[in-house]
Amino acid sequence: MVSVPSRLTIVPCYLTQANAFVAARHRHHRPVVGARFCLAIGDTAGLVRGVAIVGRPVSRMIDDRWTAEVTRVCTDGCANACSALYGACWRAARAMGYRRLVTYLLPEEPGISVRAAGWVMTGLTDHRGRAFRSATRRRDPRYPVGAKQRWEIGVGGDPPPIPDFGGEAASGQIALDLEGV
Repeated sequence: MVSVPSRLTIVPCYLTQANAFVAARHRHHRPVVGARFCLAIGDTAGLVRGVAIVGRPVSRMIDDRWTAEVTRVCTDGCANACSALYGACWRAARAMGYRRLVTYLLPEEPGISVRAAGWVMTGLTDHRGRAFRSATRRRDPRYPVGAKQRWEIGVGGDPPPIPDFGGEAASGQIALDLEGV
C-alpha cells in the first residue's frame, strides 16, 4: 500500500491519458475505446495517483440515456483514491444531467471504495451472453468473463422526457420541454 499523501485533488483528464494509466497499472482490464468523460486524482507533488473513465453503459438493456457507467477505475494503491474517484464521478455525472451511475466489480472484490462513496450493490449479473457469444474467439485468462456485482448510485423519481432532436435539429430550431425539470 502506498502512503497517504497530504491532499488529493480531482482533475479532468483526456481519455488517452487515462488509458495510458490503465494500460500501465490495471490488474485485469485493458484500456477502453470510448468515454463520456475521464477524471484523474493527483497529490500535492503533482503525481497522478489514479484515474476513472465514465462512458455509456456496456449493457444495452440499461442504456436509457439517463444512465452512465464507470467503466474503469485504476489507482496506484493510494489510500482513499478509489472512493474519491467514485464520488467525483457521480458528482460530475449528476451535474451533466445523468440520473444513475453504475459500475461492476468482480465477485471477489469487497466493494469498500464504492460503498464509502455512497453506492449500493443492486445484485449480480448473469453475464452468460458475452461468455458464449463467440465460441471461436480465444479468451485471455487475465480478463475475467463471468458474473459480476452491479453497484449503483442515483436520484429517485421518474426522469423527465428526453427531448426529440429529430427533424427540428436539422433546421436549427430546437425546442426543449423543460417543464418539471
